[in-house]
Amino acid sequence: MSNKTMRAAFCAALTCGVMGVAAPALAALGGTPTPPPAGATSVSVSPVSSVSSVVHAASGAASAASASTASYTVTQTTFGSGTIVREYTSTAGTVFGIAWGGPAMPNLAVLLGNYFPQFDSARNALRAAHPGRGPLVIELPGLVVRSGGHMGAFGGQAYLPSALPVGLSASDIQ
Repeated sequence: MSNKTMRAAFCAALTCGVMGVAAPALAALGGTPTPPPAGATSVSVSPVSSVSSVVHAASGAASAASASTASYTVTQTTFGSGTIVREYTSTAGTVFGIAWGGPAMPNLAVLLGNYFPQFDSARNALRAAHPGRGPLVIELPGLVVRSGGHMGAFGGQAYLPSALPVGLSASDIQ
């Protein structure tokens, strides 16, 4: 095998490995939930009235009930890379919010689905106006995306403001 062939094979294997870790096969924003990909573990809590009650329930700690009247499902998927993606689904079965955190940045094209072109256009305009690195905050009328971090520690959220259930705030998507 030539060096060129070995290099191409290595690059292909590396790309597949990275894509398999960083590209969750969850539902896209505005779509319906799908099962987690092979190798990922998933926990679903349905319905909940606040994210804090999910976190406290998972840790076994007692928590005060939220005054929120929102009812939704949170599905948390942990990938082999350690990246965690939380998918927020309304009682109607539509994903209205997604949050992520971990060592590998998830594939936003997959997570945002049909909203990705809108996000990508706004991101490109923002980076053209403010070159450099740093947290990304895109606030459009129908889409909000916040993303930041550094190698080994990424985090963010995306949600559809008009689809948030009554009683749920954007800060609950984490």
